[in-house]
Amino acid sequence: MEKSDKALGYFRNKLNCSQAVFASLGQDSGISEDECLKIGCAFGGGMGRQQYTCGAVTGALMAIGLKHGKAMNDPDDKKEDTYNRTRDFFQKFKEMNGSVNCKDLLEGLDMNDPDDHRIIMEKKLFDIKCEKYVKDAVRLAESII
Repeated sequence: MEKSDKALGYFRNKLNCSQAVFASLGQDSGISEDECLKIGCAFGGGMGRQQYTCGAVTGALMAIGLKHGKAMNDPDDKKEDTYNRTRDFFQKFKEMNGSVNCKDLLEGLDMNDPDDHRIIMEKKLFDIKCEKYVKDAVRLAESII
């Protein structure tokens, strides 16, 4: 099974976008499924449903950092390498989807506003758009990792 399909399974199983992406990628680095899900939980909905950076994006960046990030005794160039990979991810995700901002990706609708949330549900944006963002984030991260 492709990791993007695995992520979609997580997302469809009521886990948030960040959890879905990070759990599908993070386990390759030795972190358990439950640990990935816990770590990713706070980043869903653009960080705690604040609709800042898309959770699918943050989940992917956590996986990139886990694989390439600078630890305490690593050479300094690992940090710059990770930043370069991050910028590459952002650029490609923006090219594919127009933004990395959760609210922008949900057509400017506020998921915390009851009227906007109703519109999101009526338009099936979580099902249509967010599923695409989850798959895109996993595929991009895989190519960058």
